[in-house]
Amino acid sequence: MTTIFTLEIQNEQDVVQARQRTREIAEQLGFDPQDQARLATAVSEIARNAFQYAKGGTVEFSVAGEPQEFLIRIQDRGSGIPHLEDVLAGRYTSETGMGLGIMGSRKLMDFFEMESLPGQGTTVVMSKRLSKRTPNFTDLQLQQIRESVMERSPQNPYEEIQRQNQELLRAMAELRKREEELTQLNRELEDTNRGVVALYAELDEKADSLQKANELKTRFLSNMSHEFRTPLNSILSLSRMLLARMDGDLTVEQEKQVTFIQKAASGLSELVNDLLDLAKVEAGKIEVRPSYFEVSDLFATLRGMLRPLLVQDSSVALIVEEPEGIGQIYSDEGKVAQILRNFISNALKFTEQGEVRVTAVQRGHTVTFSVSDTGIGIAPDDVERIFEDFVQIESSLQKQVKGTGLGLPLSHKLTELLGGSISVTSKLGEGSTFTASIPIVYPYSTEFPTLLQPMSDGRAETIAPLEVTRLPILAVEDHRETLFIYEKHLQESAYQLIATRTLAQARLALQQLQPAAIMLDIMLEGQNGWTFLREIKGDETTRNIPVIVITIIDNEKQALALGANGFLIKPVDRLQLLNKLNTLINQNKPQKILLIDDDPAYRYLVKQLLVNTQLSILEAMNGWEGLNLAEREQPTAIILDLEMPELSGFDVLKQLKSNPVTQSIPVIIYSSAQLDAETQSQLAKKSIAILSKETGSQSATMGYASPFLRNAPGSLLSRKGTANAQLQEALIKAGLVLNSCGQSHV
Repeated sequence: MTTIFTLEIQNEQDVVQARQRTREIAEQLGFDPQDQARLATAVSEIARNAFQYAKGGTVEFSVAGEPQEFLIRIQDRGSGIPHLEDVLAGRYTSETGMGLGIMGSRKLMDFFEMESLPGQGTTVVMSKRLSKRTPNFTDLQLQQIRESVMERSPQNPYEEIQRQNQELLRAMAELRKREEELTQLNRELEDTNRGVVALYAELDEKADSLQKANELKTRFLSNMSHEFRTPLNSILSLSRMLLARMDGDLTVEQEKQVTFIQKAASGLSELVNDLLDLAKVEAGKIEVRPSYFEVSDLFATLRGMLRPLLVQDSSVALIVEEPEGIGQIYSDEGKVAQILRNFISNALKFTEQGEVRVTAVQRGHTVTFSVSDTGIGIAPDDVERIFEDFVQIESSLQKQVKGTGLGLPLSHKLTELLGGSISVTSKLGEGSTFTASIPIVYPYSTEFPTLLQPMSDGRAETIAPLEVTRLPILAVEDHRETLFIYEKHLQESAYQLIATRTLAQARLALQQLQPAAIMLDIMLEGQNGWTFLREIKGDETTRNIPVIVITIIDNEKQALALGANGFLIKPVDRLQLLNKLNTLINQNKPQKILLIDDDPAYRYLVKQLLVNTQLSILEAMNGWEGLNLAEREQPTAIILDLEMPELSGFDVLKQLKSNPVTQSIPVIIYSSAQLDAETQSQLAKKSIAILSKETGSQSATMGYASPFLRNAPGSLLSRKGTANAQLQEALIKAGLVLNSCGQSHV
């Protein structure tokens, strides 16, 4: 920093001189006239404050920094400024006007810093950067500026006032010029706005006309479809009666004619039905009725329904693959079936030989239905056109088959109505694949169950009644499909899902209950999951609740650094999720299993299956001993045989669930008893799982064993078979941790 000039403020003349010296130095440092006026105004205002409120001070002018800046330090020896923070924040008002000059000076400078201590005075440091076009000043040049300033004698105050008035006049002239430019610009904008408004009005008018035309078209199609249906149904019914010879025999020629009439009426009826469906979709009047259904059941129905389309001598095979690993879907089964029927019938029409294959695969939160054929294929230029109404692509087979050109457009609209999307891949001469991706859960459903329910007065929300025998798990997830999957994952386990879709709902839930764990999605729409994680871990009431961050991005390090106890990447396997919950919730807690079975051989078998776990195993050779041990030891889970002397397993289960001390302990039925459907249903309500001791039953569960169990640390599947896999899964559902860490304590 190089000091150029220092000025003592002792009287009003010195305040004027401070303004003059500021302008002179600024001029020699290359500042333009406007910046000279800004600097002079700011310095004179602060210098006047020093004289008025502190009876004097010093003004020091210097050049400092890289890039260089003009630095002014004004220091007084007054009593300090009270309420300085309020003054700098613009919150302080004073009858003397104190603070207004400070705020104005601050706005004129690039840098402004003020320090005031009671009894020690006030120091103001402010600066303005030199122009980028001005080269850096050397020490010699700054020395010459200092000498030039010191040689100049102070100007007359009246001359300074005249100079200041000239600056004000120039500023007013500049403002007037800018005002005129703004006025002209406003006029131009007004003209443009009038043109835009007129254009919008014309567009609105055309949009209204198009809307009315579309409504008229929809109404016409709807009315026409309804009007056509009655005579068409009559024609079809009469032709069936004639072909059935209800009123006498027909000649061969008459039978042929009636058959032609029936086929024509059937084709027209198909067209009318498609038109009616399209009209309903476009008018928004078609109703979606979601319900739970199995894809395997849907495929079985399609097989029977579409088999008549294949003629006996046809060289086309319809293959409907059995879906694997797909649970229930919550959507409109009828509309999904209609989409697939259109795909399949279209594929059969344009496939002369080969096969039409129907498959379904679950990918994340959607089920992808595909219909592939070995037909004539579609040209790339025609792929988009096939979804337009009434469009039929010219081909060698087009004249042989009849169609309305509405099946694919209707399928496209129905798929979008269900929240899904359609795609097609095709190659001429090799075939086509039509794909419809349907969400597992209909995304626009208002009936999706959530445990957060509004109160009757609509003012607040409350948690639905919690099950006493299950631990609540709070899920913070904005996707309905994921919540649906979590609900399925936690079914028949030791945990109950508390579903929330916003952070507000999650905070409300935490006010009403203490969950055993929290499953948190970070990428919430319009919300910050990281903030909520910090909030949970920063609050003493929620700090100890285990939090599992479940998201699609691998940011495990960040999650753990912010306090998360676990991390999983979507999609999450059921047993992977349950095992993670078990590990976090039961951390450092002793885990005990109680075996209630009168057969020592089976007790030994179970102990061998669990030999590589840390579970403590208690044994009871009859029902009475089992009830006493359950009440006294409070085991984590109970494995119960049904067929025992004196007190049967049915009675033991009944007493366990009626005793408040033991009613929340998960029970696994492990028995060779033959159970009918009604008994199994009753037992399923009171137990986590029902396992059979029979070898045949165990072998049948090979497909039930999750890949997670095959690869999990400590899994004995390769050595003990499916019996261990089935038992392991049941124990994980009951809340136990099965990672291999040593021998069990028997």
